[in-house]
Amino acid sequence: LTGVLYVLDEPSIGLHQRDNNLLIATLQNMRDLDNTLIVVEHDEDTMLAADWIIDIGPGAGDHGGEVVASGTPEQVMQMEASLTGNYLSGKKFIPLPLERRKPDGRFIEIVGARENNLKDIDVKFPIGVFTVVTGVSGSGKSTLVNEILYKAVAKHLYRGKHRPGEHEEIKGLEHIDKVIDINQAPIGRTPRSNPATYTGVFDDIREVFAQTNDAKMRGYKKGRFSFNVKGGRCEACRGDGIIKIEMHFLPDVYVPCEVCHGKRYNRETLDIKFKGKNIADVLDMRAEEALEFFSNIPRIKRKLQTLVDVGLGYMKLGQPATTLSGGEAQRVKLASELHKRSTGKTLYILDEPTTGLHTDDIKRLLSVLQRLVDNGDTVVVIEHNLDVIKCADYIIDLGPEGGEGGGTVIATGTPEEVAQVEQSYTGKFLKKILERDRTRMKEKELI
Repeated sequence: LTGVLYVLDEPSIGLHQRDNNLLIATLQNMRDLDNTLIVVEHDEDTMLAADWIIDIGPGAGDHGGEVVASGTPEQVMQMEASLTGNYLSGKKFIPLPLERRKPDGRFIEIVGARENNLKDIDVKFPIGVFTVVTGVSGSGKSTLVNEILYKAVAKHLYRGKHRPGEHEEIKGLEHIDKVIDINQAPIGRTPRSNPATYTGVFDDIREVFAQTNDAKMRGYKKGRFSFNVKGGRCEACRGDGIIKIEMHFLPDVYVPCEVCHGKRYNRETLDIKFKGKNIADVLDMRAEEALEFFSNIPRIKRKLQTLVDVGLGYMKLGQPATTLSGGEAQRVKLASELHKRSTGKTLYILDEPTTGLHTDDIKRLLSVLQRLVDNGDTVVVIEHNLDVIKCADYIIDLGPEGGEGGGTVIATGTPEEVAQVEQSYTGKFLKKILERDRTRMKEKELI
């Protein structure tokens, strides 16, 4: 076909660097046949291979929505205002860790993993370090981590109904007392669920409103400020703020409630104000605004700070969970884990957390993951993104190919050690990145 306009939304998701290069070659081939391609993408290689880049920004949410730069990759790199351009040119980059944590001899060991395409392998996951599981698409990463590791640990700890993938035995479970799978599944299926309720900060905010003099005079308790129970909520929409109209043969349509105009509460509840704002105004605040607003209340500030730390400062506290993207939902889950007191015995599992993230967001995500490990917890990530892989303490590389050609352990060790392994496709690409970033760090005098 020629003369066709193709629109692709992040085609590089879930692809190893090697497969990604094949994808880019295919896209260029389609272009050479006289077609037009519009690609939404965060991947650096795809951007550098493009003929023209349009950079939207400068920030996210209300801070975005403008064209910051447009031009060839070379022109975008010259534009100071473009965050993407700064990362492409290397003015900004994610630095290598100055030192990597060394395994202390404690491991979770899976013996004889045989599920799907895994070839009866033994794998050790060190405790208390940041481990990344890599390998080309279809090499068995998700089977090893999600089907065997997560389900076996969950079954052991919670006596759950999980049936782990086929393996002989799993050792070292005494080092773990909690396992958390931070995935991109929605945080709630209804508009009632939102970042404030999920992280638990809304309970504290309702407490603050219940402590105001006006609320005490009227005898309002904490429950008055909930939109889930009768009393304080608008009864016309039952606290949803929107009304669902069922359409025959068409998707349901949601319209703002005519009584409360989307505020979710009745008039009496909205009369109660804290520092001049009512509860609906607070739900309409972005996380960064709320952080300033509640800066004198430590328990609220701590929870909001974690939302800002994971890069969700632009998100409104009352934004319905149904409107969050997968990456946003995953980061809300991360934020709610961050403000909990750590036991140092938690295992966090993340499957490709960089999906849909800009390099600047990846930088924030990495600092959050490193914080979890600094608390003594263990983080295991499945990832193709080289910026994440280069920051790992320990890598487990599966391969060599996908499908039947995969399922064996090709290399394990630090990024530097894996980069030396000839057979590893990951090592081949990692080597270039490590050399590039060492040079950049020397120029910036970070080493």
